[in-house]
Amino acid sequence: MKRLLAGTAALATAFVLAACSGGGAAGGANAGGGAVAAAGTGGGTPTTSSTTTTPVSTVTVPSPTPTPASTTPKPTPTSTSAKPKPKPAPKPQPAANPDVPCAAAAAAPGTAACVDLSAHKAWILQAGKVVYGPVPMLPGRKSNPTPTGTFHVLSKEKLHLSKEFDNAEMPNSVFFYPGDAFHTGSLSVYSHGCIHLSAGASLKFFNTLHIGDVVQVVP
Repeated sequence: MKRLLAGTAALATAFVLAACSGGGAAGGANAGGGAVAAAGTGGGTPTTSSTTTTPVSTVTVPSPTPTPASTTPKPTPTSTSAKPKPKPAPKPQPAANPDVPCAAAAAAPGTAACVDLSAHKAWILQAGKVVYGPVPMLPGRKSNPTPTGTFHVLSKEKLHLSKEFDNAEMPNSVFFYPGDAFHTGSLSVYSHGCIHLSAGASLKFFNTLHIGDVVQVVP
């Protein structure tokens, strides 16, 4: 009986030693890894020594490619035609004084004279504008009236002597009709057809009017 027990114990000891060494040559390949060999025989829960790493996604979301802007500037349209310059407004011509009753004298381009027999007034105009007057005048008497109409200066004489009236002096004479002229004379006594003016007025008419200028006499 004692031999049987000793033999059983020796067999058990041999089994344990074989289990720990990994089983001969095969155990050399798994040195230090006894736990793994034991798991292969169904003994215990296997233990893994490697850690599973969760893979990280390396997918990169592509950024939207911006639409390239046009680098070519749009040309600004330019007009090749020059704007026409506005024409200057014509200068207004001087209008005749509404008190002057002589349309022909007012329409004359140069110097002109106007005589109003009924108003006993006279004017000098330049291009339709009154430059002198009205000044008082005295025309011919009823028996020798001053002619009416549109005339022109015929001649000028600083001191005319009237042969018809005993060489009567006619200073600053400006003749506009044969025998009739502007000249210095009385403003209270009617003439024989001439236009009597004061000394100052007759001098102005003599110095201003020229041969050929318009002289208009209205009733």
